Amino acid sequence: MSIAQFFAILVARWKVVMAVLLATLVTTIGISLILPKTYTGSASVLVQVATPDPIVGMSVASQLVPQVITSQVEILNSDRVAQRVARLMRLNENADLRAQWQEATQGVGSFESWLGDMLQINLQVVPGQSNIIVVNYKSPDRKLAAATANAFVKAYLETALELRVDPARQSAAFFDERAKSLRQQLEKAQTALSTYQRENGIVATDERIDVETARLNELSSQLVAVQAVAAESSSRQAAANVASDRVQDVLNNGLVAQLRGELSRQESALSQLTARLGDAHPQVQEARATIASLRSRVDSEVARVAGGVTVSNRINQAREAEIRAALDTQRERVLKLKAQRDGMSSLLRDVDNAQKAYDTVLARLNATSIESQATMTNLIEFSRATEPIEPSSPQILLNGIVAVFLGSILAVGVALMLEFMNRRVRSPNDVAQLADLHVIGYLPKPDRKTWLFGTRRGASMQTRLVGYQGKAA
Repeated sequence: MSIAQFFAILVARWKVVMAVLLATLVTTIGISLILPKTYTGSASVLVQVATPDPIVGMSVASQLVPQVITSQVEILNSDRVAQRVARLMRLNENADLRAQWQEATQGVGSFESWLGDMLQINLQVVPGQSNIIVVNYKSPDRKLAAATANAFVKAYLETALELRVDPARQSAAFFDERAKSLRQQLEKAQTALSTYQRENGIVATDERIDVETARLNELSSQLVAVQAVAAESSSRQAAANVASDRVQDVLNNGLVAQLRGELSRQESALSQLTARLGDAHPQVQEARATIASLRSRVDSEVARVAGGVTVSNRINQAREAEIRAALDTQRERVLKLKAQRDGMSSLLRDVDNAQKAYDTVLARLNATSIESQATMTNLIEFSRATEPIEPSSPQILLNGIVAVFLGSILAVGVALMLEFMNRRVRSPNDVAQLADLHVIGYLPKPDRKTWLFGTRRGASMQTRLVGYQGKAA
């Protein structure tokens, strides 16, 4: 079908087209006038995603803003918010609504869930291009529409606050129990440390181990010195046992040296007296007695000095043994003090670790407690719904425009359907398509008067005849 044929059909059946169009338009307007009026209450909420959180102090990244808005829209459309609206508006206390629920569900399920489903039917949440979310609610009662829209916003804000606070409350309860347990562990560790310090006589600023360590080092130095002296005295004693007159102590003794000098002089004098007077002379005998006395004194003094070396060696060895014993005792004492200090250090570490764990949990408890008591979010009631003046539906003008559009399509369809059911010749091409004839000429169109009142059918017959003659020729 060509465009010319299409318009020819519409022109030929313009009455049908206009009738269908007018019928559609009148029906739509009539139905619109009959339908009950519906009012829409509109409220809005501002989601401050760019503003830092008042509690945590963090802001949402710009790339996450669409996700945040989508999440808030889903919360607004949730059953939880709808059921809270039912409670806020005290619909759950309405006996008529409860009777309707009983009749509709036979008492199966939750009454508040049923109310929430009923409320969600007329709810429309529209996310805007910005961070503003519009909440629309439709109702035949203009006051009810505005009140329900405001109730949805209020329920949404309360639910968002609950979603924000409930995890913090749960965390606060967990950290509170954990803090009590850690506090008990800290007190137990502190008690164990105090008991250990009291039993071992240790104070927090105990410096005994340093003093005892210094004393141990001093005894060690004394032992080294005494060992050297004892070794030297032992060597002198050994030398004294072999040749006591050659011991350095004997050689260095003044009395022995004096006696030996006197002995040398007496022996020299004896030699002279013996050579001059003879062995039997009384002076010689006296000199020999003096020399024997001196020699006896020298031997006695040498023995005394050599005995002093032995005594000195014994004293040095005894001192060495005494210092060694004191050193061993001091070493054991220092080791004991170190063991006590190590035990106290272990207990101190336990106390310190328990204190750190308790402080960490206490800090988290304080933070979560503040969050659990928060009364603010990043959501603000941007505008409240007021009673609408004009109904939102039915919209007669819009419905009329839609009726004209749809009626035009329906009218064209009806005209084409009637044409295909009873095909007519509307153009020369129809002659070739319908009768398989060649057109040899055209008859003039009838004037308006003839066309309206006269021989329209006759004109069609003339056109057919001309076409048929053309084929015969």
